[in-house]
Amino acid sequence: MPNPLVECIPNFSEARRPKVVEAILQAITAIPGVTLLDRHSDNDHNRTVVTFVGAPGAVEEAAFRGIQKAAELIDLRKHSGSHPRIGATDVVPFVPITDVSMSDCVSIALRLGKRVGKELKIPVYLYEEAAMRPERQNLEDIRRGQYEGLKAEIKTNTERKPDYGPARLGPAGATVIGARHPLVAFNVYLDTDDVAIAKAIAKAIRQSSGGLPCVKALGMLVEGRAQVSMNLTNYHQSAIAHVVEMIRHEAARYGVGIHHSELVGLIPQEALMEAAAWYLQLDGFKPEQILEQRLYEAVQGSMLKVEGSTFNLQPATFLDALASSAPTPGGGSAAAYAGAMAAGLVAMVAKLTIGKNKYAAVEAQMTEILNQAEKLRADLTVAVDEDSAAFEGVMAAFKLAKDTPAQETDRNKAIEAATLTAAQVPLSVAQKAVMVMALAERSVALGNLNAITDAASAAAMARAALSAAGYNVRINVASLHDKAAGDKLLTQLHTLEARAAKLEKDVQKSLKERGGLSLA
Repeated sequence: MPNPLVECIPNFSEARRPKVVEAILQAITAIPGVTLLDRHSDNDHNRTVVTFVGAPGAVEEAAFRGIQKAAELIDLRKHSGSHPRIGATDVVPFVPITDVSMSDCVSIALRLGKRVGKELKIPVYLYEEAAMRPERQNLEDIRRGQYEGLKAEIKTNTERKPDYGPARLGPAGATVIGARHPLVAFNVYLDTDDVAIAKAIAKAIRQSSGGLPCVKALGMLVEGRAQVSMNLTNYHQSAIAHVVEMIRHEAARYGVGIHHSELVGLIPQEALMEAAAWYLQLDGFKPEQILEQRLYEAVQGSMLKVEGSTFNLQPATFLDALASSAPTPGGGSAAAYAGAMAAGLVAMVAKLTIGKNKYAAVEAQMTEILNQAEKLRADLTVAVDEDSAAFEGVMAAFKLAKDTPAQETDRNKAIEAATLTAAQVPLSVAQKAVMVMALAERSVALGNLNAITDAASAAAMARAALSAAGYNVRINVASLHDKAAGDKLLTQLHTLEARAAKLEKDVQKSLKERGGLSLA
């Protein structure tokens, strides 16, 4: 069965504030189906490069959430670093991995760019394979002048008008989004602090100055050493070993040498194998001679047996985490998960209806249902982790010191605030669950008859999500000292439950009218 996998490598203009970086990572990893592979932060660059993979839809949503969080927390007007940048989220490339084409990645880039421009009001430029204009294929051309230069030109220079979003630069700057082939981000440090030497070497090796093909390079000062910072956009045309040797040769002209090198993010195994075979002068080397490669082929990513022990190579799932002895995720997260599944079912019914001649009369309505369902699915998916975070916030508040009257007062305030949040999060889930129920009810009434029970299942799943979320609202409200605030939340919950009861009846009525079925 096909298992489409897309890689995304967003670059964020922050490294010196770990809490900001962590918040961005949490926003990304909150989307189920996304796996964080790597993060690389450089204080001198003041830049963090994140690598994550997953199914196309999950990766696209995670990228949006990361851009959104970065825009909230990073102000380019106060940012400084040695690496060129024009945005809080500076660049977001998508790379096809398995069962995904470059065309698919271009489509992701276009959708994300349009959404970022419309919803976040951030100017978006498309580059590499997704570029709408030839002069925007190269990232360095778009980033010319950096944030400050772009801010001065974007309003008046038509050549710098973004592909999406407003022609003005706010604190979050602009974002470059695109699709590309795998590249190697690679830095070489020299045993000198003379940055002029690094700049001269960068000019000698980069393609734009007549150097090696598919090599982009800059010279800068990092950690007190001159650094040649590179992107190798095609390691087959310019292998790492050849690039390093050219740098070594150029450095010798200035009487300096290579101190060390580093990778930024991940590297294809093939690129390292090429370098190893070249340096070791391995004749007739084949990838099959690597132990791990043979093991991977033997187990095909499932179970690995070594020395009598068995290891599961599959990643843990949400259900595995739910079944563990850890207090989170718990009932609140399960409620959000159930709501997200219900929204997914509604989306499926809509997709099975749209485009069918028999249902042409309701296509516009079903398209709107699809759009709302997909947004609710994304929101409820994020709420899975939000509920866990809210509960952990309560536990953290209870652990605060209470040795003095002032500490005890602060602790009590923190507990009250955390408990209120822990009630508000599942209430939000309950609200969205009822919205999903309403979409499910419309899908039962209008959607493809062949999927009518799927729509009804969505309603039932959303009702279960409401019930589970309601339990979590009530248990936290019971712990609040501010009874007025608690009563307000309970009033909202009662209204939602009444609305859900009516929707259940409407679903049953439509089932009987359209299919002779009943929920009873």
